[in-house]
Amino acid sequence: MKIHEFQAKELLGRFGVPTPRHMVADTPELAQAHAEALGTPVVVVKAQVHAGGRGKGRFEGSDVRGVMVVKDPARVGEIAAAMLGHKLVTVQTGPAGVICHRVLVEEGLAIARELYVAVTLDRARSRPCVIASSEGGMDIEEVAASRPEAIHKEWIDPALGLMPFQARRLAFQLGLGKEERRGFVRLVSGLARAFTETDASLVEINPLVVTEDRQVLALDAKMSFDDNALFRHPDIAGYRDDTGTDPAEIEARERGLSYIKLEGNIGCLVNGAGLAMATMDIIKLHGGEPANFLDVGGGANAEKVAAAFRIILSDANVRAILVNIFGGIMRCDVIAEGVIEAAREVGLSVPLVVRLEGTNVERGRTMLRESGLPITEATDLADAADKVVAAAGVAN
Repeated sequence: MKIHEFQAKELLGRFGVPTPRHMVADTPELAQAHAEALGTPVVVVKAQVHAGGRGKGRFEGSDVRGVMVVKDPARVGEIAAAMLGHKLVTVQTGPAGVICHRVLVEEGLAIARELYVAVTLDRARSRPCVIASSEGGMDIEEVAASRPEAIHKEWIDPALGLMPFQARRLAFQLGLGKEERRGFVRLVSGLARAFTETDASLVEINPLVVTEDRQVLALDAKMSFDDNALFRHPDIAGYRDDTGTDPAEIEARERGLSYIKLEGNIGCLVNGAGLAMATMDIIKLHGGEPANFLDVGGGANAEKVAAAFRIILSDANVRAILVNIFGGIMRCDVIAEGVIEAAREVGLSVPLVVRLEGTNVERGRTMLRESGLPITEATDLADAADKVVAAAGVAN
């Protein structure tokens, strides 16, 4: 789960991470009032959307970007009006863009340096890692490709946490002075604690700034969390903002399904994330395009399978469906029951290819054959991919 910048700053503040003074507004009038309350000669207005690249993105029909440095605070309301309720298009959103419903109104700072710092999980070492770079304000992938020597890392011992000497070592590597080092050590230590104690998957500050009066502040903040741990953090779960989220993805989450809409026309219903990825790969290998990732999980019942079917068929782009099930924990006859129930309930309007293997497979296949529904059986994964790609082509 991702949260907005203003929410991340609020959360990081609990761990002693300093940020510029800021306020949130959902109307131009409130944004203007906040600018006046800040009382600074320069005000920054930031669109609060779940998308990166805001500074380079633009709102449709205007020259207003996702992040605007306003040197005349009297214009903040005007700038906010051009953002609120309008679509921001960035590199990450693509042409579809995303609607902005809130803006962050923040004090302008006299910035001397911009740095980068993040905490994420290093799966190769099975422990969190602090990443720091002197190249703040840039995409870290670009820095890694063009100047790998500018990236510094410290791995966090899960039992000990980030040690002070590790934070100081990063500060020295970034070339910070004595006073700035103190601020950096406090800030990065807070980030490390926030990452661990909130079950985050990413805490990213880009840029981390050093001001002309030597303060070290998180100018931007991005956080995302492990969905599987949110039950331990109801306060963080309350930050969830489904504005702009596909309704099908919301329904899937409520049903306990893992669903992500894609751009293709072949719907996929699979049990197990690895098998789902392999299914999408083989569809592409055979010339097709998957319309979704959908994992019903290892212990799904007929009701959950039926719900998955409805979600897939809610996508108007779907021209054929592939059900690919390995019955280990889940029995094939349960899947067959769900497929039949869903097909009858929603009215099967596209070709359906089913590949079943595993527990009670023969019983499941018999149920499908005797259902009277137009279902195409597949003998293996390659056969299933061939048949569903052909069926999607016929449907077009």
